[in-house]
Amino acid sequence: MTTATTPGQGPLTGVRVIELAGIGPGPFAAMLLADLGADVVRVDRPGGPGLGIDPGHDVTNRNKRSVVVDLKAPDGPARVLALAARADILVEGYRPGVAERLGVGPEACHARNPRLVYGRMTGWGQDGPLAPRAGHDIAYIAVTGALGLIGRPGEPPLAPANLLGDYAGGSLYLVVGVLAALHHARVSGTGQVVDAAVVDGTAHLASMIHGMAAAGAWQDRRGANLLDGGCPYYGTYETADGAHMAVGALEPRFYDEFVTLLGLPEHADARTDPTRWDALREAVAARFRTRTRDEWTALFDGTDACVAPVLSLREAPHHPHLAARGTFTDHGGLLQPAPAPRFSATPTAVRTGPALPGAGTADVARDWDVPELTEGQE
Repeated sequence: MTTATTPGQGPLTGVRVIELAGIGPGPFAAMLLADLGADVVRVDRPGGPGLGIDPGHDVTNRNKRSVVVDLKAPDGPARVLALAARADILVEGYRPGVAERLGVGPEACHARNPRLVYGRMTGWGQDGPLAPRAGHDIAYIAVTGALGLIGRPGEPPLAPANLLGDYAGGSLYLVVGVLAALHHARVSGTGQVVDAAVVDGTAHLASMIHGMAAAGAWQDRRGANLLDGGCPYYGTYETADGAHMAVGALEPRFYDEFVTLLGLPEHADARTDPTRWDALREAVAARFRTRTRDEWTALFDGTDACVAPVLSLREAPHHPHLAARGTFTDHGGLLQPAPAPRFSATPTAVRTGPALPGAGTADVARDWDVPELTEGQE
């Protein structure tokens, strides 16, 4: 049996999305929708978002089209509402109440299009004491307990870039939310507002750990648990050349293979004896310092010891497995992560490079039948 495919389109082909330009989790969520095939129109503000990145290199704007609308101009809100009348999803990342003051809040949009899914992306959420306050990823994940999980005991927590809060706890939950609401809208004919808060999503990500803590299997402190570096066979170790290897040999047979290949048979029965973990950690660390990262990578290659080299961003695309799968792709000379996940019948692709502000105005006005976008332009 063969499966018909639609090359490079994606399962969301035909879905129209408006992104009110911002920074952080909103643009990434809209990129994911665009990667999945949605027709995403980014409404840029005059002068850009102020992030300081060359728009031609901002891959979070790939697979999108851009129009420029000044929402503070007399005709600005009407232009966005005209787009909203023809959209399935709208995504905004303003502080609570700002979209309403600009004239493009949920009530105004739903008056034009009752089926619209209105996705709101914030750090603190639409209500609560901190809702009107400014913030960034690190503050959001700090109050959820997630930041406190990361780092060595006795040292300050480590900031995990903005991946845990903005993108995992924020963008991905927004995408799940708007797609679930889109399904509901298509069944019922009624749109709704999706309140996606980084604090909610990040807290939700730790569900398993909360369960482990309730069961007495997780200590509420850093570096003392199975998955936070407290376990000597789940962590990172420095190699002879100053690089690092990552170890995740949790299950018995993986651990057995790990200590055998590492040449530490005397520690074969230390896995379930925490009183021996300090000695095990010292032995593992000492052994890893005897060879380079590449030498250890070669030794563990093709085994089930669950050991991998820690690569940099520039090194990652050249890893043999990632290269074989095409996990990264080159589009227009810009090397970037390929769309994910993968679909058998509706494969995705990087169809276009980063949308330059305003470059898609004429095409969007035509394709969406919104002549208001080009009124007054020469």
